[in-house]
Amino acid sequence: MSSLDIMRCTACRGGEQPLTRAEIEDYLPQVPDWKLERQNGSFRIERSFRFPDFSRALEFTNRVGALAEKEGHHPSILTEWGRVTVSWWTHKIRGLHRNDFIMAAKSEKAYRELHPVEQG
Repeated sequence: MSSLDIMRCTACRGGEQPLTRAEIEDYLPQVPDWKLERQNGSFRIERSFRFPDFSRALEFTNRVGALAEKEGHHPSILTEWGRVTVSWWTHKIRGLHRNDFIMAAKSEKAYRELHPVEQG
């Protein structure tokens, strides 16, 4: 795993430019299970995480929510039976920022902490 999971988010002000496609391509290998998506003209990164039941999916959702509150950067989260889909992007700049990759890495770490045996 990259060092992104130990980094802190920085305040992002409106008016900053989103990451370029080249910058995004530099960050994506550091969060290899995340997909680049384009929605409403903005790039975002997204990943679905699998769980054996709703209870564990909800536990993960709450962990990601706590991380988001701590960093002041909030995702879109869809919690379903056996699956949680997390999307990160920066609303203020209508695109991706380094913070999104930091939070994707922190989300990965939270998942690994809940599923230590499942790691390959």
